[in-house]
Amino acid sequence: MIKEAFKNFRNLKETTEYSDIVIVGGGLSGVCAAITAARQGCKVTLIQDRPVLGGNASSEVRLWALGATSHMGNNNRWAREGGIVDEIMVENTFRNKEGNPVLFDTVVLDKVMAEPNISLYLNTTVFHIAKADDRTIEKVIAFNSQNSTLYNFTARQFIDASGDGIVSYMSGVPYRIGAESPEELGEGLAPDVEDYGELLGHTLFFYSKKTEKPVKYVAPDYAIKDTSQIPGVKNVEVGDHGCKLWWFEYGGRKDTIHDTEEIKHELWKVAYGIWNYIKNSGKFTEADYYTLEWVGLIPGKRESRRFEGEYMLKQEDLVHQLAHEDAISFGGWAMDLHPADGVYSDKPSCTQWHTKGVYSIPYRCYVPKSIDNLLLTGRIISASHVAFGSTRVMATCAHGGQAVGMAAAHVIKYDVSPRELLEKHKLKKLQQDLVATGHYIPQLQFTLDNLANDAVIHPSSEYSLRAISAGSSWENLSFSMAQMVPVRKKIPAFSLSFNVRKATALTVQVRKSSKPYNHTPDITVWSTDYSLEVGEQKLAVELGDLGGFQDQYAFITVLKNDDVDILLSDQLLSGMVSVYNQVNKAVSNFGKQEPPEGSGVDEFEFWCPKRRPKGGNMAIEFAEPVYTYEATNILSPLYRPVAQPNAWMASPSDTQPSLDFQWSHPVSISRLKIFLDTDYDHPMETVQMEHHEHVMPFVARNMIVMDENDKHLATISENHQAVITVDFDQPVVTGMLKLQFEHPSEKVPLAVFGICIT
Repeated sequence: MIKEAFKNFRNLKETTEYSDIVIVGGGLSGVCAAITAARQGCKVTLIQDRPVLGGNASSEVRLWALGATSHMGNNNRWAREGGIVDEIMVENTFRNKEGNPVLFDTVVLDKVMAEPNISLYLNTTVFHIAKADDRTIEKVIAFNSQNSTLYNFTARQFIDASGDGIVSYMSGVPYRIGAESPEELGEGLAPDVEDYGELLGHTLFFYSKKTEKPVKYVAPDYAIKDTSQIPGVKNVEVGDHGCKLWWFEYGGRKDTIHDTEEIKHELWKVAYGIWNYIKNSGKFTEADYYTLEWVGLIPGKRESRRFEGEYMLKQEDLVHQLAHEDAISFGGWAMDLHPADGVYSDKPSCTQWHTKGVYSIPYRCYVPKSIDNLLLTGRIISASHVAFGSTRVMATCAHGGQAVGMAAAHVIKYDVSPRELLEKHKLKKLQQDLVATGHYIPQLQFTLDNLANDAVIHPSSEYSLRAISAGSSWENLSFSMAQMVPVRKKIPAFSLSFNVRKATALTVQVRKSSKPYNHTPDITVWSTDYSLEVGEQKLAVELGDLGGFQDQYAFITVLKNDDVDILLSDQLLSGMVSVYNQVNKAVSNFGKQEPPEGSGVDEFEFWCPKRRPKGGNMAIEFAEPVYTYEATNILSPLYRPVAQPNAWMASPSDTQPSLDFQWSHPVSISRLKIFLDTDYDHPMETVQMEHHEHVMPFVARNMIVMDENDKHLATISENHQAVITVDFDQPVVTGMLKLQFEHPSEKVPLAVFGICIT
């Protein structure tokens, strides 16, 4: 029993916790930063003010995490981010392909709890900081309302992943809220702040569920009764819920930090009012059998403070894909701005302007001015309002988070400051260590420390692409279609098969991208019309010497013709995909981007794949091999298709695919990393959107590692991840390492992006 007499004053229970790195904010950015730093051996404190991790991706908000892939509705092929965020998204697809947000919570928590170097504090709110001097944070101070404890978290290095930037704000870092003028940074997309507004608002979703019996609904008194003041209500359909209601937005004219509770109450009025309209307006008879299952209790925030760093990302960086020597992350979502009035605006709910490819984000954007032991990540990084329209999305933020986590680990490991990492040799080491985790950085060319570079590599086979075998399905050319084919200098003659219902002319073209690392077919190299007769037929295409190709993808293109079907293949090949000039309204893709004059944005067409099980490669035959998936491709640290597939592929007829690494003398091996194909073209939305497969069809699942005496060193079974790491208990000394694989399936030959041996 505890019994205590009256006291004039009592103190809270107070404790002080020490670690190498303190990360404030447990959204995907903070989570990826924490896991990355912890795996580098740092002691990490991760502080989250909510009961779950994931931020806007959690079950509290339920927004799907997306990034450069943009619902597969842009021209950014194989652009899913890679690294820790990819590990989380692949794991979620494996466990939760139906997109249950509660299960996604468990996936994220599992990843954090698996790291012994992370100390996690949920329900813990940072409200104050202390500084050792003007430029150095000593500690952050937080309170946990669940255990009534006051915490002092001290560390050498701090990371602000808090969304509103509480640590950066209180430590005095300069910041901006709102939009720059068009003249300040030369941004044609900078909004008219009086008419359009200069802040994106908050959003709050609801979920509905179909029932077996009619369900009535009585709206709360505070719900909006006159939904005519919400222009978007005309587009509402029964069954729409969750992320499809992203346009339930409000607050862009308010203080999106301090007015959040007021904004939330207004969004509750909107959500319950629109549900009342669906249920009781009489316009939706099928609504009788739907019930309201869940309404968000906190809004998802889009925009508040952006802190000034050593560099401010702007529209020009994105549109022109400017190369930055200190690039550590990348983006590819559209420059996506919303009218400040949200649901009450008569303007379109968003304006999305895409770039022709992905763009890099420099390390300097994560290094704040004025404070020496702090790094930024998430939506608060140094970017203009326009550039923020792209960088703010969660997978992009998370990718930056893991880069910052690695940078913080380097600060601890090498006893340097965050700014000192900008020195050339330190920066290169940071980039190399990121890439070695599967983290993709565009346009960077370098080699990794890799014993495989010194070995003679003996593949059991190498696949020479001469044909994509014919299947049994046909695709009507209701949209123009192109097969992306990797080429080196030239394209041999090829043939395609068609079924023609009415004699017609068909246009066949060859296109390419003006930048070899992009996948926007903005240059037509060759075009010819062919006369086709009724019936099934094979069309032979002679190109001659086209010239002008670097090592890059060619787009073998057939233009729209409703009278023609094209034969598809059942075969799936790494680094090969067919694309369509179709419409994806979810990302403002109407087949072609036609920006307003003076916007500074490119005009171009969209050519995008269809999600499996739809679509498929064209059945195509070449007169000679057009590309060989050579074993030496595994030495490139580009662990995904970019300008080429960057993969070794075994022949489909090779019953036991293998790679042998032979050295001239015995070497000592401590770690083996294998980089595989988890289909970086698939966006893997984390919630709501059901995926066709729980395991990506390209990924190698089973493999054995042996030494020169055929001793089994490791066996991997039922893998579904992109990166496999084998750490040997004791270093293996051998003159040969043998890797034996299985093909993923009869229709999908084995492909490996990279092998790193250290």
